[in-house]
Amino acid sequence: MPKVLISDKLSESAIEVFKENKVETSYMPGIEKEQLLKIIDQYDGLAIRSATKVTEEIFNKAKSLKIVGRAGIGTDNIDKIAATKNGVIVMNTPYGNAVTTAEHAIALMMSLVRMIPRADDSTRQGKWEKSKFNGTEITGKYLGLIGCGNIGSIVANRAIGLKMKVLAFDPFLSKEKAFELGVEKVELDYLLKNSDIISLHTPLTDDTKNIISSKAISMMKKGSRIVNCARGGLVDEVACRAALETGHLAGAAFDVFTVEPAKENILFEAPNLIATPHLGAATLEAQENVAIQIAQQMSDYLNTGAVVNALNFPNVTSDEAPILKPYIKLAYLLGSFLGQVTQEGVKSIKLELDGKASNIQDLPLMASALVGILEPTSAAVNNINSASVAASRGINLSTIKHERRCDYETLVKITIRHEKGERTILGTLIAGNKPRIVSIQGIPIESDFPKNALYLRNYDKPGFIGDLGNALGSQKINIASFHLGRRDVGGEAIALVEVDEAINDKIVSEIKSLPQVARVNSICFQ
Repeated sequence: MPKVLISDKLSESAIEVFKENKVETSYMPGIEKEQLLKIIDQYDGLAIRSATKVTEEIFNKAKSLKIVGRAGIGTDNIDKIAATKNGVIVMNTPYGNAVTTAEHAIALMMSLVRMIPRADDSTRQGKWEKSKFNGTEITGKYLGLIGCGNIGSIVANRAIGLKMKVLAFDPFLSKEKAFELGVEKVELDYLLKNSDIISLHTPLTDDTKNIISSKAISMMKKGSRIVNCARGGLVDEVACRAALETGHLAGAAFDVFTVEPAKENILFEAPNLIATPHLGAATLEAQENVAIQIAQQMSDYLNTGAVVNALNFPNVTSDEAPILKPYIKLAYLLGSFLGQVTQEGVKSIKLELDGKASNIQDLPLMASALVGILEPTSAAVNNINSASVAASRGINLSTIKHERRCDYETLVKITIRHEKGERTILGTLIAGNKPRIVSIQGIPIESDFPKNALYLRNYDKPGFIGDLGNALGSQKINIASFHLGRRDVGGEAIALVEVDEAINDKIVSEIKSLPQVARVNSICFQ
């Protein structure tokens, strides 16, 4: 009988689910790390919430461990690299608390505009300061959503029901999906300038860190408000404090902070601030849902090998895995390229398989490609849930298997259609199943997937390579390899330039200013 250790507080319903599935459980919420290290090798599974830190040291001790299940979304407390290295599946429940988090955002918004916490405190002190707490109606006001995925779309639905007008900034939200939700898709600057309340619902990435910066706050309406129930670090806390002090912001509500637990924070003494201790998922219903879900998912895996909502493993059988593995990697890398160079809302994604690739299962490849395309804007995406994430954004998916001769023994092509056109990339497997790029935008180019690279579209004119080399050389950036392709002599051309270190925005801007360059992107392949 499989054995699972539950090391955090979990609903009793989870224990019942394990029992029904003939999985033995040990319930030890709050177990100390030293004790966990001593006994973890006795268990096949570990069920946790956010308190237990599953480190590389624990994985190295857990010789029998097969799966770690997180009852909730965030898995920052799990060393996923160490999990994969040790052959341990990591699962979560990405949608179990979406409604709860969305409702908390609405609750904070209402509390802000009616100053409920301050009025409550004043009344309890016997002051009866009725005229001091003149609130603001939300009917007819503009709610700006930064991120309109699973949680953001629920917030939009609730806000529209409250007769608000909803603006949404989300590069991967298609116009069709925006229309279906009843929101207006806009650029970030427009949202900042026109929203009465801004609510954040986006993962924390390099692109979204401090997306509400001092500059962004200065663009917001005087008297506007901010709600953050997503991730600490999306809002510059110092800038927000200053704007609350001057009155430029009428209020702010934070459920998440840059450092948690937030025992102290620069925002805490700011006027018109509401702070809650990361309560977005803290309802009885949500905790019950995620507990039951993770127990069922872990039981299914331990009993049958079924994999659901895994963050580090594709949905394939043991027989298929050796064949699919190099194709899954190729599809991911091709998708990652498209995801990094596409800022427009994606409407559709098409996967085409030629040669040997046409004889293999296509779903794991599509799932892997979607992960590469979507992960720049969706922290919760993985090989298992990527198709549902795409569906939630109104992205149409299709696969074509060609029964024809092609120029390569095996070929994978991915085409995305976005609001301004199409982008395509083709790849193959060469000696030793090594992934390789063979065409971008219909222009032949041979390249592997370097860790750091510049992708350029340029005009095929003399002096381009020299000017580019000078621009990189002046910044002491070394070129490791240079791959070129062109459509016609003197016409459109592309370049994929491998460099020895990541390229910052300043250097990208400098290269973009070269007269021969039409566009440039800094690319990183993991």
